[in-house]
Amino acid sequence: WADAASIEAVNHLLTAASLAHDERFFFLGCCRKGEINEGHPVRKLLKNVERSSVGCTKIKLDLMDEHTINTMVSETLRLLPRLTRSLSSVICHKTKGNPLFASHLMLSLSKEGLLRPSLSRRRWEWEMEKIEDRELPDDVAMFLNNSIMELPDSVQSSL
Repeated sequence: WADAASIEAVNHLLTAASLAHDERFFFLGCCRKGEINEGHPVRKLLKNVERSSVGCTKIKLDLMDEHTINTMVSETLRLLPRLTRSLSSVICHKTKGNPLFASHLMLSLSKEGLLRPSLSRRRWEWEMEKIEDRELPDDVAMFLNNSIMELPDSVQSSL
């Protein structure tokens, strides 16, 4: 989400004449497929950038399949993929393959103690049944909002 003034400020920064003289400006923006229709202010911003001399790289991230999520989980936990397959399957199912949702779910499971390091086993372990039973909001925005609501009031007010 961005308000019109922020979009206009970014538009100005990205298309400013000074950028044409080999100066650098890094901007990272993201949106979900289908969220910005032709009349959306971000669409205008993207068209302005494309018309300017500013270099722009677009990266399209698709949903991850179960194999890709298993790769992410096994690399994150530094375990063989065969050991993380069942956990990855549940994460993929619960997040519908959304990369942001999957990574935040893993963080959440760790904070809740459902995914934790075992000193005696010298590896990560998890409570599969509790993870499977854990209810999640339908979308990542609500999940992140719920995570923010769990933060101390002082942190929430500064956000």
